[in-house]
Amino acid sequence: MIEATAIDAVLRTLADPTRRAIFERVVSSDEITVVELTRGSGVTQGAISQHLKSLKQAGLVAERPEGRNVYYRAQPEGLAPLADWMSHYGVFWRERFANLKTLLEEIDP
Repeated sequence: MIEATAIDAVLRTLADPTRRAIFERVVSSDEITVVELTRGSGVTQGAISQHLKSLKQAGLVAERPEGRNVYYRAQPEGLAPLADWMSHYGVFWRERFANLKTLLEEIDP
């Protein structure tokens, strides 16, 4: 079984809409600074930093300090606990799609 604390951390972290938006901006960039994330976000630099700290603790982003800047990049493997947990429920969807296919074939052979 997948470790519940890792799943809980990822779900709790991504539950916040502002944090999710920040994560999406990090994902869409190779690397991005707090200053770049703050521009046009309507969120203070301090709040962005706090959200990045939560994302980092959940294993969703990594940081690379360079001079006075810190660059953030996505850590795709941070989503692994969530993806693994969701994969256990894939069997339900496969079964339903198979039933749908059978039904459609019966309706229109």
